[in-house]
Amino acid sequence: MLLKGKPITGAAHDRGLVFQSYSLFPWLTVRGNILMAVAAVFPKWSKQQQLDHVNKYIDMVSLSHAAERRPAELSGGMRQRVAVARALAMNPEILLLDEPLSALDALTRGKLQDEIESIWEQQKKTVVLVTNDVDEALLLADRIIPLTVAPRATLAREFKVNLPRPRDRKGVNHDEAYKKLRAEITQYLLEMGAERASAG
Repeated sequence: MLLKGKPITGAAHDRGLVFQSYSLFPWLTVRGNILMAVAAVFPKWSKQQQLDHVNKYIDMVSLSHAAERRPAELSGGMRQRVAVARALAMNPEILLLDEPLSALDALTRGKLQDEIESIWEQQKKTVVLVTNDVDEALLLADRIIPLTVAPRATLAREFKVNLPRPRDRKGVNHDEAYKKLRAEITQYLLEMGAERASAG
C-alpha cells in the first residue's frame, strides 16, 4: 500500500486507527485517553493547547458530560466514541476503522453510523471502513471494494456509491438506485462465496 506515493512500512501519526474492540486505557478517563494520544503527537504544544484540542474532540462526539469517567463507567457505544475522538484528535491524514461498530447493538450502531458520517462531513478526512454489513457500507461509503479471503486476501471489483448525501437510513429503502446497487453487490458477494466453496 502507498500513502502519497510512498510505501507504508509501519505505524505512523498520519493514520488514525479505531479497532473493533475499544482499546482504551482502563485507568484513564475519557479526557486522559485522548490526551495521551494528543501529547504524543503534539509534544511541543502547551498543556492548555493540548487540553483545548482534546476538549474540542470530546465535544465533537458528544461526551463532554462524561469527560472524567473511566471506560468501565461507559456504555459500549460511548467507549467507541472515545476511540473515534482519540483517533481524530491526532489529526491523521487517513482514518482507518476496523469493524468499529460490529459489537454494538442495532440502535447504538445506527447512532454511531450517523456520527461517523457527521464527523466525516466536518473533517473531510479520508476514511477506510472495514465492515461485514452491506447496508452500513452503502450508508457511509463512496466506494465499496469487497475483500476476497481465499486462496489469499485480495481486493475484488469496485462499486461506486453515487447516492446523495446526507443519506437517510429510512429513506434509502425506498430509493430505487439504492435497492439496485444493494442487489448488485449482494449478488456479487454470493457469487464470490459460491466460487470459494467450489474451489475449496
